[in-house]
Amino acid sequence: MSNSLVINFSYIIAAGLFIFGLKLLGSPETARRGNFLSALGMFIAVVFTLASQEIIAYHWIIIGILIGASVGAYAARTVQMTGMPEMVALFNGFGGIASLFVGWAALFNADLNTFVVFTVFLSILIGGVTFSGSLVAWGKLSEKIDGKPIVFDGQRLANSLLLGAIILSGLIFIANPGGTSFWLFLIIALALTLGVMAVIPIGGADMPVVISLLNSYSGIAAAAAGFAVNNNLLIVAGSLVGASGIILTQIMCKAMNRSLTNVLFSGFGAVKKQEAIEGEVKPITAEDAFYILEAASSVVFVPGYGMAVAQAQHVVKELCELLEENGAEVNFAIHPVAGRMPGHMNVLLAEADVPYDQLVEMDDINPRMDTVDVAIVIGANDVVNPSARENENSPIYGMPVINVDKAQTVFVLKRSMASGFSGVDNPLFFGENTRMLFGDAKESIGKLIREFSN
Repeated sequence: MSNSLVINFSYIIAAGLFIFGLKLLGSPETARRGNFLSALGMFIAVVFTLASQEIIAYHWIIIGILIGASVGAYAARTVQMTGMPEMVALFNGFGGIASLFVGWAALFNADLNTFVVFTVFLSILIGGVTFSGSLVAWGKLSEKIDGKPIVFDGQRLANSLLLGAIILSGLIFIANPGGTSFWLFLIIALALTLGVMAVIPIGGADMPVVISLLNSYSGIAAAAAGFAVNNNLLIVAGSLVGASGIILTQIMCKAMNRSLTNVLFSGFGAVKKQEAIEGEVKPITAEDAFYILEAASSVVFVPGYGMAVAQAQHVVKELCELLEENGAEVNFAIHPVAGRMPGHMNVLLAEADVPYDQLVEMDDINPRMDTVDVAIVIGANDVVNPSARENENSPIYGMPVINVDKAQTVFVLKRSMASGFSGVDNPLFFGENTRMLFGDAKESIGKLIREFSN
């Protein structure tokens, strides 16, 4: 069997592992196995790709692998769950800049044609946009920069002119390619600028959509780089990431009642001026909340980013078990954009070993919410805001939400009456059936656990 045939056969195996792993990632029960199979496919791809090329100096590659693996392992092991969204944003950005460099390196190949140069242009353009856009997303998520939308007069015109300059520079570059061309450096600079301009108008609360979109961009950039270096497996892997990212983006858009066009052209995220919400807040103590929970036959937890901040997932699981021992049916209502990245709450609850069958999606829990005795909202704001259904002047009007206000009693665990990450006030906090349990969520739930244990 020839060396070329062995390499191509290994690529088919790796591609199959990518596809099967991606399929398994669609379910919490099989996600860990899917991640392992995908990683195995990538390992096979890297090994046989290195074997297929005339590598001049393997020691630089080994040094790069050791440095990258060390940094990646350290980051993965030390990152807090609250820091997962910004880490994912950074990883998207690194994927984009890697594609940019791969496309750039392809220019030093003597065998260049118009198609190859065009794919190089795409990998550099999309990779640059992904990198700088991801850095802005990281800054907003980590609150290194203001999470509010940054808008100015003529912004869309400026973006249009920027895109036009990129296209014009690209045409000139394709006609006269070169690894040190002035037009190449101009395209890189414009692409990085466009990435920043595309993300700054988007509010921090809309970052789940942005993260999934940037993930798609990184895949498309990788596919373009695959064409540039004539690597079929890179094309397959990039296409899978790009396609799955676009699908996830559409799911996120639907969950927030946004259109994909709004995302692509930075047409959403600005918070409108709101009218002050009038009403009386009804605080409750852990002791009084215990008596209500003790009599409840059905309880639904609604987690949000505040649960991640408080690291309360483990005590929530403990309280869940005590409620079940007391005869209550317990479920977790999961909104598609709860937290600050897709699947954020699922990851948190999986870390606490919450059974997968207790995680109920928004569309499935809403029809039975009026039969729930107690809904416990832990650090969520926008995803349970009834003004999204009722107030046409609300910035989030039309966004599907979990209808916790229809439960018999609602406990809202918050440190204060401050609005959520989007800055939108929530009339739920003033509802007749709502009781506010103020304080750190982990400590508040710990008090409830002690009441059940007494």
